[in-house]
Amino acid sequence: MMQEYKSILVAIDGSSQAEKAFKKAVEVAKRNSAVLVLAHVIDTRAYQSFSTFDGSIADNARVEAKNTLNEYKEYAQKEGVQDIKIVLEYGSPKVMIAKQIPEAENVDLIMLGATGLNAVERIFVGSVSEYVIRQAKCDVMIIRTDLNNKL
Repeated sequence: MMQEYKSILVAIDGSSQAEKAFKKAVEVAKRNSAVLVLAHVIDTRAYQSFSTFDGSIADNARVEAKNTLNEYKEYAQKEGVQDIKIVLEYGSPKVMIAKQIPEAENVDLIMLGATGLNAVERIFVGSVSEYVIRQAKCDVMIIRTDLNNKL
């Protein structure tokens, strides 16, 4: 019996690797007639370094993320994905992508770019993809190549 996925989560962080994962997730969602969950997590730890928190910084991050997610949604719709959900959360990207969003959205496949934008986090505490591979309770696919399987 062929594996069919019903709900596919793809994490969007603005990196070229995330875009590759997104485009492949669109294709997998179409083949499986699956829900495509487009998620972005605003890392609240990034704001802890500001001695006086400026709410407009978080608002700007939210607006920018929402606009990006809507652009990705439009692309997926044009490519023929019928069911698309946008999730914009605050917190630790690792935990949200590995545990909380998949549980809340009944995700059975997580698709991630091999590396994202946060090089500092990768150096000090390990990559998001590495954490998700270890902690997720569903299948995880790490994407390294584009739709033509080129780096």
